[in-house]
Amino acid sequence: MKWVSRFLCITALVLGGRALATEAPVYGPRLEGFASPWPLKTYRFSSQRQMVEMNYMDVRPAHPNGRVAMLLHGKNFCAATWETTIRALVRAGWRVIAPDQIGFCTSSKPDNYQFSFAQLATNTHDLLLSLDVEHPVLIGHSTGGMLAVRYALMFPRDVQQLVLVDPVGLENWQAKGVPYRTIDEWYAGERGKTADAIRAYERRVYYDGKWNPAWERWVQMLAGMYRSPEGDAVAWNSARLYDMIFTQPVVQEFPNLHVPTVLMIGDRDITAIGAEGAPPDVRAQLGHYPELGRAAVAAIPRARLVEFPTLGHAPQIQDPAVFHARLFEILEH
Repeated sequence: MKWVSRFLCITALVLGGRALATEAPVYGPRLEGFASPWPLKTYRFSSQRQMVEMNYMDVRPAHPNGRVAMLLHGKNFCAATWETTIRALVRAGWRVIAPDQIGFCTSSKPDNYQFSFAQLATNTHDLLLSLDVEHPVLIGHSTGGMLAVRYALMFPRDVQQLVLVDPVGLENWQAKGVPYRTIDEWYAGERGKTADAIRAYERRVYYDGKWNPAWERWVQMLAGMYRSPEGDAVAWNSARLYDMIFTQPVVQEFPNLHVPTVLMIGDRDITAIGAEGAPPDVRAQLGHYPELGRAAVAAIPRARLVEFPTLGHAPQIQDPAVFHARLFEILEH
């Protein structure tokens, strides 16, 4: 079926304390109908006895500086959510490659796939080999930060620099007492996820209770896939990805990282996977990003920490100018 962005109902959304009428887009399970900021390319390969497709943007500058940045998105984000960062990097002469990982966004949503950070890192490494790209700077946000760590552990000679932007996985949630949730339980919670639920979570956890109408585009990007008649495929992949994030911690391997590493932490971030299902005393101990960032930098050899005192989980979205100023300071050293 060829998907186009269709608009179903008019819903009232409270944005910045003001009720607005907005149309609810319906996208395909691979974001068919969503307007990508740059043309998508497809890396098609065999993995786990099936053919899968990993879509990506490969954006080249008018005046190259010879450097390549690989941008790795988070769990509730896509390659497209890096748009302002891509524009800033390209203006500065960088070639930027931004993939959607298998199971996410515009890439394949396989019904039967064993998700692991090692598998996703291998897929990403193979994509770069196919493009003859060597020694990129890896910039990983949120879950993409966990993936970037696994990539750097597996392929340390192929990474020029590691930049982790509010990565999840700075703590082992299960070891701290967060109860295990089965994939079936994750799936039940993901089915039919609404824009209201996504927005409420992001406002509370990512943005310190604040909201900007400009961020609504990214809420509708996610919600539009769940509105698809094939939305259950999105939920099923999402459930298995949450299981991967929860059960495959990387924090214990931080001392083994031997590539130049910088953590960029929004101090108002409180992200902790599964925290809502934890007892109150456990929940109170989770997601303290200023402490977690400092502990991570102490564990990673020669790592550096950049803090944004007033920003949350997605500083590149919340305040792009401040974020990019610090990012370029990092990349120039």
